[in-house]
Amino acid sequence: MSNDINSEGGGVVVTKLNDLLNWSRLSSLWPMGFGIACCAIEMMGSYASTYDMDRLGVFPRPSARQSDVIIIAGTVTFKMAERIKRLYEQMPEPKYVISMGSCSNCGGPYWQHGYHVVKGVDRVIPVDVYVQGCPPRPEALIGAIIELQKKIEGESLVKS
Repeated sequence: MSNDINSEGGGVVVTKLNDLLNWSRLSSLWPMGFGIACCAIEMMGSYASTYDMDRLGVFPRPSARQSDVIIIAGTVTFKMAERIKRLYEQMPEPKYVISMGSCSNCGGPYWQHGYHVVKGVDRVIPVDVYVQGCPPRPEALIGAIIELQKKIEGESLVKS
């Protein structure tokens, strides 16, 4: 019986704990979609079979307590900002935020003429990745997911 790596007994994989943890985290992002306006339609479209975000390990969750990413898609009003902050605080650590679209990034065309629109969701919660556009295409959201995965890959969870 040979003892090489292709035998039935298997082999040994040596890696750093940080690399293993980061690989598992970036390969299983569970976003909670917070669709407020027209950007939410594009976000839903990116979950459809045409774009297949499952291949990136992205599986949307309905609850903040099960999510590690929140995607803010649409116009954030002051009334909604309080709820966004509450949902963000319910998410387990480490948690990430994607701001999708001009309205959630900077208030869009509505903040100048309305008293009710927040000039960017980053005034409420910290944002990790911004997706530009009005409304942004599903490809842009997939690009943001890949950018977030790169960010997670470079993090260090275990102190050496």
